[in-house]
Amino acid sequence: MTLIHKFVEECQAGALERCIGRMESGWAVMGDPQVREGYCLLYPDPVPGHLNELSVEDRAQFFADMSRLGDAVLKCTGATRINYEILGNLEPALHAHVVPRFDTEMAEIRTKPIWMENWEISERFSLERHGELLERLRAELGL
Repeated sequence: MTLIHKFVEECQAGALERCIGRMESGWAVMGDPQVREGYCLLYPDPVPGHLNELSVEDRAQFFADMSRLGDAVLKCTGATRINYEILGNLEPALHAHVVPRFDTEMAEIRTKPIWMENWEISERFSLERHGELLERLRAELGL
């Protein structure tokens, strides 16, 4: 079992405080840490090992939900653009990263993948600090 499986179980149980809500293909959640304000993920439910295990229809739904989540993040954060990443190397279970990018980022990292950031010093998710954005995302998605 991966962390992705664990997080999906927590979403199903209503126990993951950073969960935005249930989309057709899975769960929209805010990332922890918030390496960028509004960083989110989409966890499929059920969780396959990778994208190629899904049917063509399920892939289309996952990508539609991912881009819909990206639309909400773009609108709610005022980001310049959204980067989408599906890696699965560390946690070998399908999940998508939805990363807002801003013109205010330091020049030396503005064009690099978010993984080049120092995640250790990024702000941890908390309802006190990020709850308002979570609620705006939830409202924007109609969840």
